Amino acid sequence: MTEKIALVTGANGGLGTHVTKALLDAGFTVVGLSPRIQQSDFNNPSFIALAAALDSLDAAKKAVASVIARSGKIDVLAHLVGGFAGGKTVAETDDATWQRMFDANLNSAFHILRAVIPEMRKARGGRIIAIGSRAAEDPGPKVGAYSASKAALVSLVKTVALENKDAGITANVILPGTMDTPANRKDMPGADVLQWVQPASVASLIVWLASDAGKDVTGAAIPVYGRGL
Repeated sequence: MTEKIALVTGANGGLGTHVTKALLDAGFTVVGLSPRIQQSDFNNPSFIALAAALDSLDAAKKAVASVIARSGKIDVLAHLVGGFAGGKTVAETDDATWQRMFDANLNSAFHILRAVIPEMRKARGGRIIAIGSRAAEDPGPKVGAYSASKAALVSLVKTVALENKDAGITANVILPGTMDTPANRKDMPGADVLQWVQPASVASLIVWLASDAGKDVTGAAIPVYGRGL
C-alpha cells in the first residue's frame, strides 16, 4: 500500500505496545508518542520514537509539527493515552483525583485532536481512533471520575466525527472492558482474567478502522467486552 503514517499516543503502554506492533505489521509507518519512549522499544525500521507528553496544547502542536516535518502527513491518529483511579464514591472523591482523570482521559485527547485535525483537513482525509472504556456507557460504583472522563471522551469524538465528515475524516472511539495488561494483572491479582479483553483484539480493531475497509465507519462508540459481556 502507499505509505501510511500513524501517530500512536501511549505507544509503549500495555495496549500501545500491541497497537504499535499491529500497525507496523500491517505496513504502516508508526510514530510512537510517549514521555519515555525510545527507538529501541520497537525493532522495526518503520517505527519512529517521539518522546513527548500531551499535557498542553502547545506540547501537542510541537509533537504534531515534528511528525509533519519528518513524514509530511498524519493519516491515522490512534489516541491511547489514559489513566485510571477508583475506590471512592463521588462524595469521597477529591478535586485532585477528579482533575487527574480529566487530564489523562479527556484533556490529552482535546490537545492532540486540536493539533492533528487541521493537518488532516488540509490533506482532506484521516482516521481518528480513541480508546474509551466500557465505564463510559456502563458506569459502576466508586469510579465516578474515571467514568465521567471517559463518557466525555465519547462525546468529544462523536462531535469530531460530525464536524469533519466533510473533509473525509472518520472519528471513532473503542469501549473495551477490563483489558488483560500487566498493570491490571498486578492491580487485580484475584480477578478472573478469562473474562478480560485481550489487547491484541483491540489492536486488530484499530488496524481495521485505519484500513480502507473501515472507511465508512464514523461517529461510532464500539463496545469490546469479550467474555465479560
